[in-house]
Amino acid sequence: MTRSLTMRLVTAAALVLVVGGCEGIRQQLGLNKQAPDEFRVVARAPLTLPPDFTLRPPKPGLPRPQEGSPTQQARKAVFRAEPDQPPAVPVAAVTPDTRSPGEVSLLKAAGADKVDPQIRMLINRETAELNAADEDFLEFLVFWRQKDPYGEVIDPIAESKRLREVTALGKDITAGQTPTIKRRRKALFEGIF
Repeated sequence: MTRSLTMRLVTAAALVLVVGGCEGIRQQLGLNKQAPDEFRVVARAPLTLPPDFTLRPPKPGLPRPQEGSPTQQARKAVFRAEPDQPPAVPVAAVTPDTRSPGEVSLLKAAGADKVDPQIRMLINRETAELNAADEDFLEFLVFWRQKDPYGEVIDPIAESKRLREVTALGKDITAGQTPTIKRRRKALFEGIF
């Protein structure tokens, strides 16, 4: 083999390897796997022989009457009702006056008549307290010390007044009593990872 033929073969092999690694080229050649979008896949109704043989043939492009839209299919799957059929009992119609005696006695036996109307606020408050306690415990475990307080609260009106006075006098804004930020000391294992 001549040297130029060897160089051509090596160049061609390198070119095939380089181009084979490019995502766009692989996609254009159809080498990538194309999975369907699972949220866009819609089941088709089976083809069956209609009971009435005098039906007109379907027109191309029109939706199939036995399928319905994906929204109607989802409504039928979730609520187990036909798309045009209203719910059996409207939600707004269920009031204490329209409950049957059996429902009323079942609710009384379950203690539904003694429910605290502020229960949601009580649960939210207790959950917030538990979350705060867990957060403090986690801070102690990770940093081996209690959580630092936020620091000194600065009065914005007084600080604005001080800054205007200092700039009016032509002094540096750090002149006088200025608030400072104190960096906290790092814990033993903080910053390792």
